[in-house]
Amino acid sequence: MQRLRIRFSRGEELKFISHLDLMRLWQRALQRAGVALAYSEGFNPHPRLSLAAPLALGVTSEAELMDIVLARWSSPHAFTAAVSRQLPPGIAIGGVFNASLNLPSLQSQVRFAEYTVALEDGKTKEEVEAAVAGLLARDELPWEHQRDTGPRRYDLRVLIDDLWVIDWDGGGGCLGMRLRCDSGGSGRPEQVSAALGFEKYPASIHRTRLILEAK
Repeated sequence: MQRLRIRFSRGEELKFISHLDLMRLWQRALQRAGVALAYSEGFNPHPRLSLAAPLALGVTSEAELMDIVLARWSSPHAFTAAVSRQLPPGIAIGGVFNASLNLPSLQSQVRFAEYTVALEDGKTKEEVEAAVAGLLARDELPWEHQRDTGPRRYDLRVLIDDLWVIDWDGGGGCLGMRLRCDSGGSGRPEQVSAALGFEKYPASIHRTRLILEAK
């Protein structure tokens, strides 16, 4: 067997499909490409493929990671050529790499996710920089998120590793965010922008990087 790690992008065309639909899309593309997927054992075997961190609806990305296990060896080049022809617009392979079968699961290795967040609120650059500095200086940030099952209360500050201004022209611009993304919690860019005082939902959210635990 062989384990491949795939880096791929997800564009505007597919930003509103669910995690389950995305996995089905990949399974169909791999099957059409003739890829020999390995399957799990047990009563209900399923293809051995897994994403590093599901992407929220409405978010685009250039940094998605997925591991798949093959029953037969394939070169990354041949795999990329065969599968790319079966993928729809809005999803593209950026790289394929061999990964050891002995590595921990991809999900367990993710520690942070980085985003570029476009915002429009009429604030000055100085106001935005002051808001960013003020939030980063806080030791805690009590937060309440309303869910279908009721309110969830937690400390939003522990989910924020870093924030920075990428560009700002007075009426709007882009912020960079490095947010925690692991089994203990995942930061959400729209909540961080609200905590910074932005009343409008971000114009766009784009994931630029997933940071794995260093080995």
